[in-house]
Amino acid sequence: MAKRENDSFSIEDLMKNFIKENNLSKGMQKIKVEETWFKMMGPGVATHTTSVRLNNKTLIIQLKSSVLREELSYGKEKIIKMMNEELGEEVIGKLMLV
Repeated sequence: MAKRENDSFSIEDLMKNFIKENNLSKGMQKIKVEETWFKMMGPGVATHTTSVRLNNKTLIIQLKSSVLREELSYGKEKIIKMMNEELGEEVIGKLMLV
């Protein structure tokens, strides 16, 4: 009879290993970026956001309001910095508002 190992692992460690072994990190990043956008920008911007996509290191945000698009364009660098800090790594290099 095989001996049973009694090592304990946290769920977080198990999930990280699963994501790494199955090459799911890019997909998980995309989901996390979208969640972070809505969390950081709040409900006012979220209602005017139609699409959030991450393509390589470019975050593409599609907005319904041209006025909001213009306002956000003035703070692109700040948005990128805040998003990367929230994500805990340099995921976003460029922000496109369309």
